[in-house]
Amino acid sequence: MSSAPIALALHGGCGTLPPDELTPAEWAESRDHLAEALRAGWDVLKRGGRSLDAVEATVVVLENSPHFNAGHGAALNAAHEHELDSAIMDGATLSAGAVAGAQRIRNPVKAARALLERNEAILLIGPAADRFAEEAGLVVVENSYFTTPRRIDMLRRMKAHKASGTAASEGEKHGTVGAVACDRHGHLAAATSTGGYTNKPPGRVGDSPLIGAGTYARDGVCAVSCTGMGEYFMRAVAGHEIAAQMSLAGRSLDEATQAMVFDVIGKQGIGAGLCAVDAAGHVVVPFNTVGMYRGFVNADGDCYVGTHADLEFRGTWDRN
Repeated sequence: MSSAPIALALHGGCGTLPPDELTPAEWAESRDHLAEALRAGWDVLKRGGRSLDAVEATVVVLENSPHFNAGHGAALNAAHEHELDSAIMDGATLSAGAVAGAQRIRNPVKAARALLERNEAILLIGPAADRFAEEAGLVVVENSYFTTPRRIDMLRRMKAHKASGTAASEGEKHGTVGAVACDRHGHLAAATSTGGYTNKPPGRVGDSPLIGAGTYARDGVCAVSCTGMGEYFMRAVAGHEIAAQMSLAGRSLDEATQAMVFDVIGKQGIGAGLCAVDAAGHVVVPFNTVGMYRGFVNADGDCYVGTHADLEFRGTWDRN
């Protein structure tokens, strides 16, 4: 039996800040972190590892970076606290795990993975999720660990927007990280992690930890991780809808994802993006905002990362 073409894609959130909001060095570092995350997942895939392990490894790197709204660097809610959501799904078995409203789990995607392996519940919330992670031997931290100066500034700006009735930019409001992969056995997986949107009501849960909405994977069809205002992805059941359009209506990955980002959600005036991969190792990273942190390694091993319109070629990576 011949092996499938391995492929990996990630996003670090749509609605990227305008180029002049960060220094050139900060933009370069964010692209480096995207490449590091891809390398972590690619190393799993090229050794013949599982797509599930690859997306987890990729997301962990993004959760540890201060540049993205997940883990360290996550958004602050209206009560000046962090509530973290994450999910992971195995396309081979449709097994999944997710946490929502967690406040102490250093890497929420690891807790989601541990819950998938436990196979008792798919979703745990709040203090129960934190307790589960601690009992599973995962690293737990004080809530302040997730705070960065940039997120404090974003909360101040969002509160000012709300008080004055002015509109915030997509980059000021939200962000998410996610990864999708196809391994040598043709198995697909997806993982997503987020702090939600800045100044969100305490207790709010978005699409990221909801299987079929912000995170979905099904072997033979596709794996999807979404980013944008989660309520709209929830209403569209976006991840599952993309898979349904492919499996039932015969649409390609390009057609199904473009329709979701630009028609179903985009025509409502909502910023949206996603990363997705199909069973042939074809990757897409569509978005309708000024930019989206994103990157991928395609079936040929070509690696690209980007934040705005242009993609930066990082070389052809070894597949063996």
